[in-house]
Amino acid sequence: MDIASGIAPVRRKGRIKYHRVLFHVTAAIVALIFLAPIFWVVMAAFRLPAESLNPPIPPWPVEGFSVDSYVRLEGFGQSVLHYTANSAFVALGTAALTILVSVLAGYGFSRFRFPLKGLAFVLILATIMIPFQSILTPLFLLLAKMGLQDTLIGLVFIYTTLQLPFSVFMMRNAFDAVPKEIEEAARIDGVRGLRMLVQVMGPLILPGVVTVGLFAFLNAWNEFLAALVLLTDQDKFTLPVLMTAVRYGRYGSVDWGAVQAGVTVMMIPCLILFLILQRSYIRGLTAGAVK
Repeated sequence: MDIASGIAPVRRKGRIKYHRVLFHVTAAIVALIFLAPIFWVVMAAFRLPAESLNPPIPPWPVEGFSVDSYVRLEGFGQSVLHYTANSAFVALGTAALTILVSVLAGYGFSRFRFPLKGLAFVLILATIMIPFQSILTPLFLLLAKMGLQDTLIGLVFIYTTLQLPFSVFMMRNAFDAVPKEIEEAARIDGVRGLRMLVQVMGPLILPGVVTVGLFAFLNAWNEFLAALVLLTDQDKFTLPVLMTAVRYGRYGSVDWGAVQAGVTVMMIPCLILFLILQRSYIRGLTAGAVK
């Protein structure tokens, strides 16, 4: 019995190590599959002008590395930094406005009672089923009446409107997950109004706020159709619209090197956000393990 009991833990430890190795190998393979297109695009952006016209096999430059693709990309319209600043303004403005409105709306739907509350919430969610293309013309006319047509601020309002149904749904669920006893205890201590929302509820709903902000930022950063239709001034174009001009090229020719360089520029904020989230996630796991 003693020998059998001693062998069992050894076998169990061996199985655990085997499963861990299998898990890490599978995770590494999946990570490589997802990172392969990013690596492919980055390498293609550093090809020589003559080599960029060839099929991208192998993906890395064969005749040498060059930054000519980024130099040619700079020659389309204004500078790339100018269009990047336009996209950053629209994306950050959309994220900030979406967070502000969705937090207030989510808190109201979660904590207050008012007539037709359920119907109003269902109507907000029902707007997700409306195709954006079907309301593009009314939105264009509305912005023209407000004097915001062909402006980045008007584009921020449009993007925020598109993000609100999902964001309000997320924030209402985030507030519903917070026990009401916490608010009652805060009210006993004299906390009221905006202080209750910011100081008491804010740290508890922070994951929901971050989720809403990330979705709003990434969707606004990558959105193309509304920017193409609602913006006519070339100086106010965002990066996706600039990439269309680069993609069409001049006289029917396509500068694939410049296209790949533009794609790498658009990926930079996404990669930065990914690294920040990964670091935060690892910190959370480390803190949980310490506790």
